Amino acid sequence: MAAPADRGAEGVTSALPCRLRVMVRGTVQGVGFRPFVYRLAREMQLEGMVRNEPDGVRIEVQGRDRDELDGFLQRLRDEAPAMSAIRMVDVEEIESCTSAGFSIESSSLPGDSPPSIPPDLAICSSCRRELFDPEDRRYRYPFINCTACGPRFTITEAVPYDRPNTTMRSFQLCEACAGEYDDPLDRRFHAQPNACVACGPGFSLVDAGGNGIDVPDPLERAAAMLRDGMIVALKGIGGFHLAVDASNSAAVERLRIRKGRPRKPFAVMVRDAGLLERYCWCSMEEQQALESPAAPVVLLRKRAGAGLPEALAPGNDRLGVMLPYSPLHLLLLASSPGLLVMTSANFSEEPIITDNREALQRLGGIADAFLIHDRPIAYPCDDSVGIVMAGRFRLLRRSRGYVPLPLPLACGGAAVLGAGAELKSTLCMVRGHEAFLSQHIGDLKNEPSLRHYREIATHLERLTGVHPEIVACDMHPAFCGRTSQTQGSGRQAVPVVQVQHHHAHLVSCLAEHRYEEKAIGIILDGSGYGTDGTVWGGELLVGDAAGFERFAALHPVPLPGGDAAAMRPWRAAAGYAFHAFGELPADLFRGYEWEGMLALLKTSVNTPLASSCGRLFDAVAYFAGLCDENSYEGQAAVELMSASDEGTVEPYAFGFDGQSNGVRYLAVTPLIADVVKAARLGRPAGEIGSRFHRTVVEMFVLAAREASVVSGIRTVALSGGVFQNPLLTTMMVRSLEHVGMDVLLHGCVPCNDGGISLGQAVIGREYLKKKSCALQYQEK
Repeated sequence: MAAPADRGAEGVTSALPCRLRVMVRGTVQGVGFRPFVYRLAREMQLEGMVRNEPDGVRIEVQGRDRDELDGFLQRLRDEAPAMSAIRMVDVEEIESCTSAGFSIESSSLPGDSPPSIPPDLAICSSCRRELFDPEDRRYRYPFINCTACGPRFTITEAVPYDRPNTTMRSFQLCEACAGEYDDPLDRRFHAQPNACVACGPGFSLVDAGGNGIDVPDPLERAAAMLRDGMIVALKGIGGFHLAVDASNSAAVERLRIRKGRPRKPFAVMVRDAGLLERYCWCSMEEQQALESPAAPVVLLRKRAGAGLPEALAPGNDRLGVMLPYSPLHLLLLASSPGLLVMTSANFSEEPIITDNREALQRLGGIADAFLIHDRPIAYPCDDSVGIVMAGRFRLLRRSRGYVPLPLPLACGGAAVLGAGAELKSTLCMVRGHEAFLSQHIGDLKNEPSLRHYREIATHLERLTGVHPEIVACDMHPAFCGRTSQTQGSGRQAVPVVQVQHHHAHLVSCLAEHRYEEKAIGIILDGSGYGTDGTVWGGELLVGDAAGFERFAALHPVPLPGGDAAAMRPWRAAAGYAFHAFGELPADLFRGYEWEGMLALLKTSVNTPLASSCGRLFDAVAYFAGLCDENSYEGQAAVELMSASDEGTVEPYAFGFDGQSNGVRYLAVTPLIADVVKAARLGRPAGEIGSRFHRTVVEMFVLAAREASVVSGIRTVALSGGVFQNPLLTTMMVRSLEHVGMDVLLHGCVPCNDGGISLGQAVIGREYLKKKSCALQYQEK
């Protein structure tokens, strides 16, 4: 419905001499942008209209002269709503016409270039006040929202972002809510999820068998269950969580047993920042991230002696913490224990559960009760996770609160889909000067995850309004078949180009910084298929989106069992020991089948060569006596880091160890010999870990300096899952800057495999543009 025209100060209709057509692109729908424009135009006594269009917000504004309208344009940029993100403003002078005041018009029909959908936003301060105000009509209503907060992406099924295109379309607005929705001066004007207890979603409490629990206040009863140590499944904004009293060790252990999650850290939700100070250290940067509208999980250092159960994050010096970001969370935490485990309700990296019926079927053996609601979730979206490293907040998982905000690119080009990786999978569509990185999908090792992956690929095309000209995927032999999963059935297939895993890591970091020159890339992660058929993972590359040179790498060692070694650090340690000593010393592997392992290593059966930095961390953690089997990805490395500190320590022996096909190898034999010697002498794990971290840093700084001398390049990009390690990352950045290097580090794109889809897409675009010889490795 169009807002009534406003007739100016004298209430007359006039023809004014200057009129502009303004097209605003960016995140400008669902964030109160049109009412902001309406109020600004009224205040300045201008005439015209504003409306949502498929590619943004269109404004026609008319005034006495161009100077007056230029003032309007300046204020449009300077005073835009905090939740909006203007990327482009196109202005065209058009013929003036007779108009009456300023109006908000209905949205136009979808077209070929949809606008950005806003992400899901944490409850704002105004809605929070109303939520706890007994005189307000939305007092204790768990779905309160306005144009500054609430669900967006997870309820949107199509564009433009209007109520009929969301899962709120089945909830008919009551008279009071409709009045707010239609009033341009109300902060709920066109707030698509707007509702109240009379017309909006409702919630209920059911037991593990799906039987309703008849109580006056389901929230209060759920809080009482949590106080009693019970496990409650809670339907949130992007899916279900499993909640339990985080201060109750027995309850936390019970959740671990029922979920089959022996040691992987749990995230917790804390009532407020004041209570948080009892348990964790929190810097200004960390608090700003926690209290931001995105409200991510932030990895904070635990306070010693705070009384937290060790079972929350075993062997980890950090705890993943978030503040309540939805009104439902706020109400629950107001009555329940102030610190709750709030972990995604899924199994073995499957997608987070969103459907009430599926939750009851699949979580009935875990949860004692279910707090559910009837607002459908269109697309699952896990909590985002980040950490402050090297002076700023950096995302390790980009999901709720950030998706689907586009990332700006340095240049435009064809539409390309990056297919991501097998682990921590995401998808990325590049369109024009923007990249749309999907929410976290998870590990693609089961049919539910693959199905979810296909759905997100389709949804990404719908939201961006483009069909890719090419799909860029990992060059692992198994990934071409997996990439076909993105193309659906009944659609014309598009060409697929394979991209080397670590090249994608490098370009992901460069693309995030809009850096188009060649750079030195230090890429440290678990594993990726190399162009020579071996497993890479500790690499120094020199290149850009057009291609790369593999300048240096950790010396490859045999990895007994291949991928199996990723979950059994003792196997990785066996490979490194055999490489270093030519045998498996019995005193290092007592209790393991070391004789059979030695036979495998001597015959090279199922022992691929690997330069993996992740497996090197695993081996050292094993030798230091910390971890022999991983119950989750990266456990050994996390426990080694947690036992270590930066301090003033000497590195172990390191240096170059010859070269092959132009690749300079960084020696690992002297390092392993020193680590084993220290372990045999009974040196503390923390000392071994600290010296090892220093050694890795010095090794790659040495390689980067040599690459800089040869290439003349002084810019170094850091990427790969090992750079989730804040100790290593901080040390590496400081050391590189100390020798005069300019360092590029991920911030809004994960450094782990959750970010490589961006690199793949940008490389795929370069391939289309140039068909460069430097990319011919992809066609072997």
